Amino acid sequence: MFNHKDGVNAVRFLGVDAINKANSGHPGIVLGAAPMAYSLFVNELRINPKNSSWFDRDRFILSAGHGSALLYAINHLSGYDISLDDLKNFRQVGNTPGHPEYGYTDGVETTSGPLGQGISNAVGMAIAESHLAARFNKPNFDVINHYTYVICGDGDLQEGVALEACSLAGHLGLNKLIVLWDSNDIQLDGPTSLATSDDVAMKFKSMNWHYQLVEDGEDLEGVHKAILNAKAALDKPSLIEVKTVIGRGVSYEGTAKTHGSPIGDKERTHAAEKLGWNYAPFEVPAHVYELFNKKVTNRGEILNQEHNHLLSEYEKEYPELHKELMQFLNGKVKLNYKKYQKLIAKSKDATRNVSGIVLNQLSKENKNIIGGSADLTGSTKAKGADGDFTNENRLGRNINYGVREHAMAAINNGIALHGGLKVFAGAFFVFSDYCKPSIRLSALMGLPVTYVFTHDTVAVGEDGPTHQPIEQLVGLRAIPGLNVLRPADANETIASWKLAIESENVPTVLVLTRQNVTNLPGTNYDGVKRGAYVVSPEKERVDGVLLAAGSEVELAVEAQKSLRRRGIDVRVVSMPSHYLFSKQNAKYKESVLPNVPTLAIEAGSSMSWYEYTLHVMSIDSFGVSCPGNQAMEHFKFTSKEVVKRFLKIVK
Repeated sequence: MFNHKDGVNAVRFLGVDAINKANSGHPGIVLGAAPMAYSLFVNELRINPKNSSWFDRDRFILSAGHGSALLYAINHLSGYDISLDDLKNFRQVGNTPGHPEYGYTDGVETTSGPLGQGISNAVGMAIAESHLAARFNKPNFDVINHYTYVICGDGDLQEGVALEACSLAGHLGLNKLIVLWDSNDIQLDGPTSLATSDDVAMKFKSMNWHYQLVEDGEDLEGVHKAILNAKAALDKPSLIEVKTVIGRGVSYEGTAKTHGSPIGDKERTHAAEKLGWNYAPFEVPAHVYELFNKKVTNRGEILNQEHNHLLSEYEKEYPELHKELMQFLNGKVKLNYKKYQKLIAKSKDATRNVSGIVLNQLSKENKNIIGGSADLTGSTKAKGADGDFTNENRLGRNINYGVREHAMAAINNGIALHGGLKVFAGAFFVFSDYCKPSIRLSALMGLPVTYVFTHDTVAVGEDGPTHQPIEQLVGLRAIPGLNVLRPADANETIASWKLAIESENVPTVLVLTRQNVTNLPGTNYDGVKRGAYVVSPEKERVDGVLLAAGSEVELAVEAQKSLRRRGIDVRVVSMPSHYLFSKQNAKYKESVLPNVPTLAIEAGSSMSWYEYTLHVMSIDSFGVSCPGNQAMEHFKFTSKEVVKRFLKIVK
């Protein structure tokens, strides 16, 4: 017989010991939620810790990422590459950071910490699983068949991003998404009643979720039974409310005091006596390791082997589908730049329209591209192929996110994390603010998500300052590891899509125009991939540089002609990507931007340009409501004004 009490306590006290040694962390969830995590891992979770990238594994997300010590403890016991020394080094430089980080610690499926993000990522994973299953599964060959499990807390379910994502999950009937809610009625500032009186059960039922209540969080069998019931609900995602006691075992259990402060040695002794744990800090008896080895590690290895055999038979029966599946999992997509140039017939068009043409063609050529817009496909032109992704059409590749920008970005991170699909999202550029927390996490995790943002300046026009971006460019450019591309014309838009879709570990933001721009003869892919390049060179000498991005490159070219008539020979440099230019060597940078008078031109915040010049023609105020061309004139974005500003520099 297995000693499940010791198994649960091993998880609890490894987590507590790690927190105590670090003198930092969140012990409340570790002590309170360990039983539900244990029941899930030991009874149901299909994982192979010795092959943690097995693609048909179940996904487990600790959305309440502050409880990372719980995740590290149970992953250590399950056989992931997390040692006791790693646990002893909790929250120090090493393998076990304060909140879980994807790609950093074995067995961590996403970087959770900002509440609401993990559960929203899980919705994306469930979308990916259902789409891939619909595409590749055949009778007797369920090569894609796994669940996405979440442990979330009260705080997660107060976050808007989580509720947006859960609303969409219910609408789509994502039945292989199962959420365990650590319902302890406590958050950092005190009882949840200080902040909310929602009937969460009714709320989730109204969003088409299956709901269950487990009244005692210590009831391992009750938790397991609820998970089985959830798996039997074939048309809805499931929320299992598990009533727990935060900080179970300490003298002040059930209070906010246990949430975010180490309990110390004295309370550790108190809790150990109360819960029946007779082992020293970081001591785990052999029978507990044996339990996890048999119930989790060995089971996972067998399941992985069985799946490998199924894949082998699948390859014999469906060789073309198997080949396509492997291509999907490889995740590589190529764009032939010259071929795509031939698709663009107009010499003058909005870059959002060009982007739509490119995306449509890419989607025809690559069945692994999926995504959609936040109720704006008609404006962003960012729409998926093969119809809408619905409960009835899991093969559809257009996800109708509705007016849910927050969730759209977080869900797309989950799709990317799952693997097998290349994902994009579309919105107005000003609403990138609603996506920014998730964009930041895309960069932190190195996920090749593509964000298509249109209506990029005050040229949006009559909708006015609420819809006219100003500071968004500099804000996104400041995010480490994020490639923000603002193409000047059709050629640069195609090049930007090539960089985005071929990226393997860098997220990309495409910032596109509503208004038409001329396709310039000097724009090209080789220049765009370097971040900045000369699009219209000087004729004889470099008297100065007009440095611009996006639609303002055309404006700079116009001004260049006027300056030449005055005997001033300048070059025009397009800088679609600060990020890519920063990666070039000093020699290349100097060849593009020599030490001569330079005027940067962009219809947005000036801040990101001062690295290259002290002279910036920009907009550092909010916009104005009027037709787009009038708005640009109002802010003096005219060829005449560019000339005037440049002459002030050289005089």
